[in-house]
Amino acid sequence: MLSLTFQSPVRSLVGIFLAWKAFLLAIVIGSSVGPAYDTSSTLISPEIASSNESIFDLATKLTRWDSIYYIQSSRKGYTFEQEWAFGSGLPAVISFLSQALSGLNIQANGSLEPLVGIIVAHISHLLSVLVLYQLGLVVLKNQRLSLIAGVLHILSPAGLFLSSPCPESTFALLSFTGYLFFAKSLLGKSQTFAHDVSLVASGMWFGFACTFRSNGLFNGIPFAIALVHELSLPLTLPGIRRRCALIVGGSAIAIGFVAPQLVAYMTFCSVPSGSGLRPWCTSRLPTIYTFVQERYWNVGFLRYWTPGNIPLFLLATPVLYLLIKSGLQYIREPLSVTTETPTPANSPQLTVLIRAMALSQLILAILAITNYHIQIITRISSAYPLWYWWLAGLITDKKTSAFGGNVVRFMVMYAAIQGALYASFLPPA
Repeated sequence: MLSLTFQSPVRSLVGIFLAWKAFLLAIVIGSSVGPAYDTSSTLISPEIASSNESIFDLATKLTRWDSIYYIQSSRKGYTFEQEWAFGSGLPAVISFLSQALSGLNIQANGSLEPLVGIIVAHISHLLSVLVLYQLGLVVLKNQRLSLIAGVLHILSPAGLFLSSPCPESTFALLSFTGYLFFAKSLLGKSQTFAHDVSLVASGMWFGFACTFRSNGLFNGIPFAIALVHELSLPLTLPGIRRRCALIVGGSAIAIGFVAPQLVAYMTFCSVPSGSGLRPWCTSRLPTIYTFVQERYWNVGFLRYWTPGNIPLFLLATPVLYLLIKSGLQYIREPLSVTTETPTPANSPQLTVLIRAMALSQLILAILAITNYHIQIITRISSAYPLWYWWLAGLITDKKTSAFGGNVVRFMVMYAAIQGALYASFLPPA
């Protein structure tokens, strides 16, 4: 069975993906034994006459928590200030596709946008699995580890957040694609013009990712570290071209983050003096994202450190362990990510890539502990390849396979329990 799996890796990944999604959707339907804790989801479908949800109304059951904001924004744009906390990328995609389907006279009784968001999430998750597998082949040079990492992404603790109208699955797809272009360029045997174009394309993919989730900005770290490394080398014509490519690619990431902030500034702050400017308009760094996160969601340094949130910190501990443990190991031993012997000829470039990925992953974990709502780490960690590779290495090593197997069991159990709670509009979210 195992050899058959490795003979048809893509088919195996697709099969496991379909089985896992069927399992999660069965949990969603099964959660209908009782009423939802919150009935806000029914408000997004005007045709629903009451707050009682149908057992098979997946569009409503998968539109919970943050996804309600994304669906509303896809229909009306940003109506209220607090909605700017949610990236504009996903609502733009859902709105475009929904309008295209409406133009073909395809209707869904007020559930078109949720259904489109669910389809986008599923397709993005599947594609992200396949891209992660390809990324593993480029970086790890090991089909087995790459395939296992793809399976781990399917079973991610993010669970139903990768199936609902939320940005996690699309963000993972864009991030993995950016890393694939970046790795192919950085680890290439030569510095051709095509490799430099790949660097710019990588930055553009990462820039698009920033419009889905703000932590996509951390994907700029590999560009910064690679540029510093390039500046330490003797100056050559290919080197000059490579530096320009890194700067352009890094700038694309910055644009992906800054552009929505500029739109918000022009919307709220371009008014005559004394006309009631919002407080963030006059701050040193006038960013609406930081303001609304702090004002409406109480996000800030150690603000989540309250006794009532201790259970959430405990729930997040296993994923934080995976992020921090794998990140620290690859900072110390970046070449341990590959099983190639002897040491690959591109080891300096591979070292730069792995350490940069590890650093961005560690920064995410630290900010989750100190600033974020800690429980979201179980879903936003899904877009970081390094810990999947590290866990795949544990699973394939006889000495650590038992521990790796236990981690996988935790992931499956967490995603299953979270799926039932999510479908019933219960925390954690």
